[in-house]
Amino acid sequence: MKKKKALKIALWIVLGLIGLVILITGFFAIKGAVMWSSAKKDLSITRAAENLRADERFTPFEELPQFYIDAVISVEDRRFFTHGGINVKSIIRAALYDIKNQTLEQGGSTITQQLAKNVWFSQEKKLERKFAEVWAAFDLEKELDKNEIFELYVNTIYFGSDYYGITDAAHGYFGKSPAELSEYECAMLAGLPNAPSVYSPDESPELARQRLELVLQAMRDNDKLSDNEAQQVLAQGEGGSL
Repeated sequence: MKKKKALKIALWIVLGLIGLVILITGFFAIKGAVMWSSAKKDLSITRAAENLRADERFTPFEELPQFYIDAVISVEDRRFFTHGGINVKSIIRAALYDIKNQTLEQGGSTITQQLAKNVWFSQEKKLERKFAEVWAAFDLEKELDKNEIFELYVNTIYFGSDYYGITDAAHGYFGKSPAELSEYECAMLAGLPNAPSVYSPDESPELARQRLELVLQAMRDNDKLSDNEAQQVLAQGEGGSL
């Protein structure tokens, strides 16, 4: 009898916790929806895209090296071309990590969500903002195609050393346009936005090189690069690139 009673109490506790999680999730999901609704009233997706493309430093998708595109997707969001704006597996994995470590350090954000954060929201780590990103990502995927989302993303991200967008980063670090970048330089730039103040080659060439190697590993894992090709890319760096 005591065991049955204890099991019943434990079950009620579990159900209560599940219910509490659902309530909290629903609360912040609604707050996020309100936040996104307000943000897109002030700046619609169409207007935001027009503003970004009007900048003389904007680089369209067709002028980006394929190696750079593959590198970014491999290291940032390898399901980018197949998901609908969010990656549920990544969100769950990040949520478990944050719960375990009692932080909001990881968010499991896709490229689409990161674009939403860069254009419409602050970098503040709040749950309602994370949900606002999700609602924004759904709308972005409805209104823009994947190539448009990708080009807007790489033209808004921070690369360190006061360089915003792929054009500034390519010229600032290498004195080239994005289309002229070598594979080594593409891999280098693909790795910087994860932690630009840490990986900037101006600040720490050694850490930048280590991050580049992680990018190449991600490309191998994503079947975008063979071991031999990765070694050839690394050899380019020994020839004079950062």
